[in-house]
Order: sequence, then structure tokens, then C-alpha cells
Amino acid sequence: MAYQIVTDSNADLVPGFAQEHGVVELELTYTIKGQTHYANDPDLSPHAFYQMMREGQMPITAQVNVEEAKSRLRPILEEGKDLLCLLFSSALSGTYNSVRLAVEELLEEFPQRQARVVDTLAASAGQGLLVTYAAEYQAQGLSLQENGDRIQEDLPHLVHLFTVNDLFHLHRGGRVSAAAAVVGSMLQIKPILHVDNQGKLIPIGKTRGRKAALKALVDGMEQRMEGEKPQRFAISHGDCLEDAQWVAEEVCRRFGIQEHTIAFVGPTIGAHSGPGTVALFFYGTHR
Repeated sequence: MAYQIVTDSNADLVPGFAQEHGVVELELTYTIKGQTHYANDPDLSPHAFYQMMREGQMPITAQVNVEEAKSRLRPILEEGKDLLCLLFSSALSGTYNSVRLAVEELLEEFPQRQARVVDTLAASAGQGLLVTYAAEYQAQGLSLQENGDRIQEDLPHLVHLFTVNDLFHLHRGGRVSAAAAVVGSMLQIKPILHVDNQGKLIPIGKTRGRKAALKALVDGMEQRMEGEKPQRFAISHGDCLEDAQWVAEEVCRRFGIQEHTIAFVGPTIGAHSGPGTVALFFYGTHR
């Protein structure tokens, strides 16, 4: 039976991927300078969004709600397709639960249909990597349940490593104290963070200076490979393409892994991580 892969805009897919691979993307919204935008709004580029943040504008984000999810998913079920939904970590957003509830209600209307709603415990291009693999598994002929099972097996191996350039954005999100943000900024302390097995954002280290932080991402990749190298990696960035490219080149140079993507951290995650974020994602031995 045909099934539709669904994700949300926090997967930070490279432009054109969703359309090319037939993936449905539920868009979250954010409000900045009094105007509300969808995450992929073509009238406000990622660069313009981050420039507003640099100028002091603070975005407010909103998750996908149940009714929005139902309105997007109902037509798919009406077409006779089943659903495989791969969604942003439930530890970081309520979007997963909104879609889960929406699907439960819709299956009462369409009892002949099936659905699998997966909490990816992932974020940004890490979630996007899972969507990429799910599209490949589907193309290989895996059924809805087989695909969902493979993704569940992949989750503990999806490594997120990232750093931010401004601790004050993490302070706004409750990740560091005000004192730590002030002192860290004065001393050019750059945190290294990851997303753990519960899908939570956790600090795991710190460096002095930007270049050391970028190098620490690549060092962390080496520590988590310990055997067979991943086939590909992904990088997302908060409007700092040169730094993202430096990390990509360093991964290619050190490990010989060539296949990768580079994309913006979208506005609904970028609102909390800020300009200058660089994140590295790959499959490793453990998160």
C-alpha cells in the first residue's frame, strides 16, 4: 500500500528536497517585528531573518497545532495513502504530540488507513537525515512498518554536535544562566552541545574561541565513529556559511566522507540558537 512520508519544517531540508522526493512538510510559524511567517516564507530569506536577530529582534515561535495537522493530513488519507510521520523531538517542541493526536482523530474517520508517527528525538538537519534515509528506504520498497522500524533502529545512532556563537540566545531558552552567558561571552567561551537519547539539548563541553569550537565538532565525530564510517553527513548553520564550509572540508579531509549537505538552521530553531550556530550530524556508534 502506498504511503506518504511527512515531516515538519524543523528538519531543515535542503531547498527542493521535499518536492523532489514527494515529502510533505508541515510548516511551523514564527513572529518577528510584529509579523507572523511560515518557516519557509519566500518573502523573508534566512539571511534577512538572522540579520533581524543581529539587530536585536527576538522571534517568537509556535508549534503545529492539531487542527493545522489535520487539515494537511486529511487530503493524503482521502487519496488512499497511509502515513509515515517523522517529527521534531518531543523534548523540544509540542509538534510531535499535535500530529500524533491529529492522526489518532483522523484514523477514526479513515479506519481503513494506517499511520506511523515517529518522535525522531532529533532536530534540524539531523531530523533531515532521517527523512533522507526514510525516502531511500521507501524507494527500496520497504513497507510503511518496515520503514518505521528501520528509522527507530537508526535513532540511537543519529549524532548531533553543535556550537553557538552567542550564549545569550541559549540563556533566553533556559539552557544557560544569565551569569554564565555574561562571563562566557566576556571570555569567548563557546559551548559544545548535543541532543541526547531522550531528544534533549545537553551541553557536553566548552572551548575558548570560535575556531576551537568548530574543530571540536569534527573531533567529536571522530570519537563517535569507532569503526565503519558514516555514508554521509549534514551541516546546518545560522547564517555563517563559511564556518559551515570549513567544518565540511575538515570532515572530508580527515575522514574521506564526501557526501554531505549544508543548509540553514531554519527560523523556528534559529530563534533559540541564534546567528552563528554550526551543527554537524551523522550516524555514529552512539549519540
